[in-house]
This record gives sequence, C-alpha cells and structure tokens, in this order.
Amino acid sequence: MYQLLADAVLAVHLAFITFVIGGGLLAFWRPRIAWLHLPAAAWGALIEIMNWTCPLTPLENHFLKLAGDSPYHGDFIARYLLPIIYPAGLTPAIQSLLGAFVIVLNGIIYTAVVIKARQHRHGSPAKMNTR
Repeated sequence: MYQLLADAVLAVHLAFITFVIGGGLLAFWRPRIAWLHLPAAAWGALIEIMNWTCPLTPLENHFLKLAGDSPYHGDFIARYLLPIIYPAGLTPAIQSLLGAFVIVLNGIIYTAVVIKARQHRHGSPAKMNTR
C-alpha cells in the first residue's frame, strides 16, 4: 500500500512539473486556466531558483521508507519517471537555469495569450472564431 502511495505522489509530482512547464499552452487554449497555472509556475520557478526542496519529495521518500523500499528503484515509475524529475548532475546553478527557463517560456506564452485575448475582445479580423 505504501509503495502505491509513493508511486501516486511521484505521478502527481511529474504532473505538476509538466503543468508548470507547459500549462501556459493550456491557458492559450482556455485563458481561465491561467488563474491556476500562474501560481503553479511561480512556485515551480521559485523552488528551482531558491534551490528549495519541493514538499512532494520528502512525502515520496516517507512512503518509500514505510514500504520498506530504498528510495527510487525497483519499479516502472522509479525507473522511467525519476530520471526526468531528478536528473543526474542536477546542481543549484542548473536548477536556477531551469527556474529562469520556466519564467522566460511562460513569459513568451502569456504574451501570446494576452495578444490573442485582446484580438478576440476587439474583434480582430485576423483570426475571428466562426463557431
């Protein structure tokens, strides 16, 4: 049971990271998602830039210890997802670059979201929705 909980936390962790990186694209599709994504992206960037530990990491390790497993090996999730979340050689400098990447990427995406919203509000002939 604890192994399942550890795997579930890891899956949520990966989903959150994916949302932090690419959630702005969802906001381009559905602008109201920005109200969820912007705080998530800010949190994700802050965690990386400040070199903090995400609260999900100790929770994952806690469940793994309760399961009697040593952290991060032995199953599909540990083998394939952990290297994405915790790559080898991750340093504070690299973490800061990742945090900056999140900020720049989402700045570009949200600039496009704002432009699209303004065009839609003003009835721009460039790309009117015909639905």
